Amino acid sequence: MRSIVLLVCAGLAATCGQGVLPPADGKLASGTWGGDNAGLIVSDTVAHAHVGCTYGNFPAPVVLDEGGRFNVPGRYLLRAYPIAIGPPLPAQFAGIVTGNRLTFSVAVSDTVEKKLVVLGPVTVALGTEPRLGPCPICRAPPALPGTR
Repeated sequence: MRSIVLLVCAGLAATCGQGVLPPADGKLASGTWGGDNAGLIVSDTVAHAHVGCTYGNFPAPVVLDEGGRFNVPGRYLLRAYPIAIGPPLPAQFAGIVTGNRLTFSVAVSDTVEKKLVVLGPVTVALGTEPRLGPCPICRAPPALPGTR
């Protein structure tokens, strides 16, 4: 799964603008990041991501490399709307920050269906409300078993 996430992350780097530096402190900024069909809420201890009607968590703070990239493990719920069904699954979150924009993907190891599910890439902007259509975004990251 890690090799697929690295390929996705490499693709993200190719699509992002050049010359825009990541944050000076080298960490993914706390706050609400929003875009079309995606959102991310980052606190001091957890990042909560939505792609469409699915969601997951990964630990924060997230340290970015010198190119503004990250690749971290977490947990993800593929069947989240209209009711949450199934266990949270192992996932790998990869992204790149350029200025106030973040492009990220999630590779979910669906141990129920025995396949890898890749969501994204999606782009979100810091300080922008997510636009998820009929799927509500959580206002505070919910705890998924196995993530803190």
